[in-house]
Amino acid sequence: MNTSKTAIYVRVSTNNGSQTTDSQLNEVKKYCELRGWTETEVFEDHVSGGKASRPALDRMVKLMRSGMLARVVCWKLDRLGRSLTHLALVLDEMTNLQVALICSSQGIDTSNGNPVGKFQLGVLMAVAEFERAIIKERVNAGIAAARNRGVRLGRPATLDKRRDEVMELKAKGLGLRAIARELTMPVASVFKVLKVAQ
Repeated sequence: MNTSKTAIYVRVSTNNGSQTTDSQLNEVKKYCELRGWTETEVFEDHVSGGKASRPALDRMVKLMRSGMLARVVCWKLDRLGRSLTHLALVLDEMTNLQVALICSSQGIDTSNGNPVGKFQLGVLMAVAEFERAIIKERVNAGIAAARNRGVRLGRPATLDKRRDEVMELKAKGLGLRAIARELTMPVASVFKVLKVAQ
């Protein structure tokens, strides 16, 4: 779908009136006017960049996925992504959907035919990938250290709690299905308890 619609995204970290998006909005609107982008829609969030869900950003991404946007203009990159990794995910989706990102105060423009913008985007994606790899490495190191200390990882085995009840009924001579009925447990769970106890 060919469209010339421009999304203007602005965000401040609080919703208590101490911060406003006015300065961001004025600058970005002027930027769009200078470029002749008259068909615009403003998406404004008053939440911390660390929040997993931002209503206006979520609406904008939905519109972007429907093919209704040609570009997204924001004041600075940090207004858009809550972290470098999150920003990379948003940028990756924008690239796949061929939606340009323009940051008016930083000279970033990923429109077609802009080699500098493409280079900036490539650097950002590489840094974000590096950050993801570091996080994964830390998580794996933490898991290995916990295992070395004898920590059992994963969900606690709920069947362990029922072991005594199952074994007591087994000692009374009840069969597999009878124990399952008596304790309102799945037959497979009773079987697992008995197998571990052998």
